[in-house]
Amino acid sequence: MEDPLIPVYFMPGMAASSNIFEHINLPESRFEMVHLDWFSPTKGMSLADYAKEMIGKIGHQNPVLVGVSFGGVLVQEMARQIPTRKVIIISSVKQKKEMPRRLIFAKYTKVHKLLPTGIVNNIELLAKYAFGETVTKRLDLYERYLSIRDKAYLDWAIDQMVRWNQQEYETGIVHIHGDKDAVFPFQYINDCIPVKNGTHTMIIHRYKWFNEHLPTIILE
Repeated sequence: MEDPLIPVYFMPGMAASSNIFEHINLPESRFEMVHLDWFSPTKGMSLADYAKEMIGKIGHQNPVLVGVSFGGVLVQEMARQIPTRKVIIISSVKQKKEMPRRLIFAKYTKVHKLLPTGIVNNIELLAKYAFGETVTKRLDLYERYLSIRDKAYLDWAIDQMVRWNQQEYETGIVHIHGDKDAVFPFQYINDCIPVKNGTHTMIIHRYKWFNEHLPTIILE
C-alpha cells in the first residue's frame, strides 16, 4: 500500500498572489500542493482571527505550511491553532528581534500609518513595499505577482507586520533565508538555512533551488 500524499500548503507574501509559486514543483508521487491566497480582512480583525479563517481553507490533517515573508508570519499564527507536520518560512522572520530596526521604529512611532497605501495602482510603489526592491525593468512580471490592490488589506497587513511581537518561536520551524534579503536583512536572522545570493524574491527567481531542496527539507 502506497503512503498517502503529504499535503503542502503555500502562503504568498504581502500583497502577492499564489502565482509566485507557479514554478515550484514537488514530486507528485509524494506531495499534494495547495496554494492559498489572501482575502480582505474584516474591520478590526486580529492576525490570530485572520489565521483562524484561513485555516478554514485547509482540507487536510497535519499539513505542511509554507509561508513567504508576511505569509511566513501568518503560517506561524495558523500553526498555533492546528497540528502541523512542519512549518517552513521563507524570506520571513520568526521573532521580533529578527525584524529590521526600521520596523521596530515604526511600531513605536506609528510612522507606518503615513504610508500612501491608497496609491495601490502604482505597481512600482507596491512592489517596493512587498518585495523591497526597485522593479522598473520588470514591472510586467511583478504586476502578475502582486494581485492584491485593496487599500484596507494593505493598511491591515502593514500594521499587523509592524506590530507582530513574537518573542519565542517553536524550535521545529524551518527558516530559509537569502543572504541578500533587502526587506529582512540576513544580519538579524538566526537559526536558518541560508541561500547564497538569495533576495527577498528568491521564491520566484531561485525556484530551482527550492525544487531541489524542499522535498528533503519536508521529509527530514
